[in-house]
Amino acid sequence: MDALLADHDFDVLLATSKHNVQYLLGGYRYFFFANMDAIGLSRYLPVVGYLRDRPEDSFYVGCGNEDWGTDTFPIGISDIRNVSWSSVDSARSAAAALRERGLGAATIGVEMAFIPADAFMVLRAELPQARFVDAHLALEALRAVKTPAELELVRHASEMIVASMLATFDQVRPGQTKAEIVERFRLEQTSRGLVYDYCLVTAGPDLNRAPSDAPWLPGTVLSLDSGGMYRGYIGDLARMAVHGQPTDLMLELMDEVEAVQQAAREPVAAGNKGAAIFEAAVARLEASPHRDVLRFVAHGMGLITHEVPRLTATGPVPYPADHADRPLQAGNVLSIETWTEHPLVGFVKLEDTLIVTEEGWEAPGDKGRGYNIIG
Repeated sequence: MDALLADHDFDVLLATSKHNVQYLLGGYRYFFFANMDAIGLSRYLPVVGYLRDRPEDSFYVGCGNEDWGTDTFPIGISDIRNVSWSSVDSARSAAAALRERGLGAATIGVEMAFIPADAFMVLRAELPQARFVDAHLALEALRAVKTPAELELVRHASEMIVASMLATFDQVRPGQTKAEIVERFRLEQTSRGLVYDYCLVTAGPDLNRAPSDAPWLPGTVLSLDSGGMYRGYIGDLARMAVHGQPTDLMLELMDEVEAVQQAAREPVAAGNKGAAIFEAAVARLEASPHRDVLRFVAHGMGLITHEVPRLTATGPVPYPADHADRPLQAGNVLSIETWTEHPLVGFVKLEDTLIVTEEGWEAPGDKGRGYNIIG
């Protein structure tokens, strides 16, 4: 952290997003506001203050009733100020802590995308001599390599998502709506201790991926694509089912999707450039007779989806390919996904979570591949 703050030329970090607060506090997320931020006329806004080269002077601003959380979870910070009932309260308390430490004129890194306008205005008013910069890239870099404990959470999330999908496939039948199928999947996820986030679902040739009253028709494919969370960490996978025996065209499409997925895995290892993943996948995709309807993307993940490493500037979520020409690191976590939107068959997709290792990769939840046959 000290090196990153020096590289980005700021003295103090104020983290205010739930995911970065959780990361900096060793896994702590206040249960009272785990899902909802709004309360009264404002919102819950936790703040972690970290001073470069002075970790002993770190501070935490929490909610007025957050002793319930910090008394039971050791966050590693002695200066805990559980006094806030609004974003403005949090900003005032953070500004006071910085003035007490002689940092009223410091360069302060804040999460520009995750600090409310009213809180930011208070910081600027309370610290008029300070300079504010965006801390997003420094915090991303900090989270890039996962610890063994983090990787265990990613493994569990990935394995339980696939287990939930396979259990759902065992129970659903044609005639059920996409919304009913997704509800079954949600129950399977939550029964395994995951926090349900979303499920993209397609049934048959219809390419709309929202849960709806559209029924799953006999003899067609079913796709489930979900990012579920375990203690904040995300697994992002997709698996397929088909009612009855798949047609030759269905099998051909799945074979091509799987071939691209396997090609993308080959360059994954610490020290190899991230761009090599796309090079291998695209080469196999271009050799496919179905190349016109095949798509591929790979992205980093962890506490959020599409975090570092960012490997492409042409994916569905726009950002620069800052890490395409940098070596992968052991402990990076990737999602690789290949799909086709075929007018006769529909949406056929596989998505896998890969953990980068020194020798190659590990793929937690690597089962249920191909078509899971129902009926």
